[in-house]
Amino acid sequence: MTSAVTAPGNTTSTSPARGLICRACSAEYPLAAQHACYECFGPLEVAYDEAALARVTRAEIEAGPQNIWRYAALLPAGQDPATRVTLDPGLTPLVSAPALAERLGITAPLWVKDDSQNPTHSFKDRVVSVALTAAKELGFKRFSCASTGNLANSVAAHAARAGVPSIVFIPSDLEQGKVVTTAVYGGELVAIEGSYDDVNRLCSELVETDEFEDTAFVNVNVRPFYAEGSKTLGYEVAEQLGWRIPAQVVIPMASGELLTKVDKAFSELVEIGLAEAPEGGWTVFGAQSQGCNPIAVALHNDTDVITPVKPTGIAKSLNIGDPAAGPYAIEAVRRTGGWMDYANDEEIRAGIRLLAETTGVFAETAGGTTVAVLKKLVDSGRLDPAKETVVYNTGEGLKTLDAVASEVGPTHRIKPSLRGAREAGLLG
Repeated sequence: MTSAVTAPGNTTSTSPARGLICRACSAEYPLAAQHACYECFGPLEVAYDEAALARVTRAEIEAGPQNIWRYAALLPAGQDPATRVTLDPGLTPLVSAPALAERLGITAPLWVKDDSQNPTHSFKDRVVSVALTAAKELGFKRFSCASTGNLANSVAAHAARAGVPSIVFIPSDLEQGKVVTTAVYGGELVAIEGSYDDVNRLCSELVETDEFEDTAFVNVNVRPFYAEGSKTLGYEVAEQLGWRIPAQVVIPMASGELLTKVDKAFSELVEIGLAEAPEGGWTVFGAQSQGCNPIAVALHNDTDVITPVKPTGIAKSLNIGDPAAGPYAIEAVRRTGGWMDYANDEEIRAGIRLLAETTGVFAETAGGTTVAVLKKLVDSGRLDPAKETVVYNTGEGLKTLDAVASEVGPTHRIKPSLRGAREAGLLG
């Protein structure tokens, strides 16, 4: 049976979700604006009715809209198109990358899932669309988030499209491009003198106040719905590969949730018979920056305990020093036989340029991190170069121009004449 989304405002919308379940103790709750378990304070995620999922067919999905809502039957909200808060993200390119593969010594097909092509130029449009659709169904009147930039862009844009007030919170040292591309949508933008973790902590406190009772914080009180939007990155890759799961994926990590949800998407598709798993299963790899690498360090130290860090470095979109989903990302990597690694700022810049030079995809620093870690994984023998691999680029390089601005520029500077061109070696 399907479940109605409930509280604070009841609705008649239905979804294939049966409720929320604690990832730590397995306690179950109704679908509601709740992100932590009342029994053990563990994080909640959406649990689904397996029979409802099993009724979904490839034909039904393929006949759907050309965006993430083609997967509505696999998501916890938005089954009624009239309730959707959306910029219609998704179905972004899966770019074949033979030149990148050759540079790295990869002999099997290599693909780049380029989510910079979403409406606000990052994968956050997926999670925000699902979260705010759930928020609308739940009766919230204002939209909000704590953000390192891309999420702020997306929440502000979705709120503007929906005609709903927004108030988003960011660290005060965010890249100027991300500040402008949030403020332009006209909502309230609050810069906090502190790190992202300070911002997130404040938002967790604000959500408990009377003044913010009607406010949906996409990554706090409606976080279980928000996280499910990341599954569409797994669904799409499988569909774009002809309904099969790639042997290996490399995914950037901030909170670690994107990695866990792509893995969850693959598992769901295989369990309900929509996609075929590769022989031996798939392997998941995680990428962090050296300036904020608590999940990778925990794995390297063979522990499940994440030690929070104070983030540094240029990959600000990955700078979550106390990553909530870190232990679950580690579990997914271990279970699939994968690994995690991290890259320093110089390696991240090199990764941005390598991806651009070989594929025409200009990634932000998170994408540069993923490509840099891909190289490390190949060089160390952790990633099999003879197996098909997909790497995820989650954002647009125009948002983080400062990362490479000092390293690129005109290759020649000449006078406007044939003589000038000849002197520069442009003519024989």
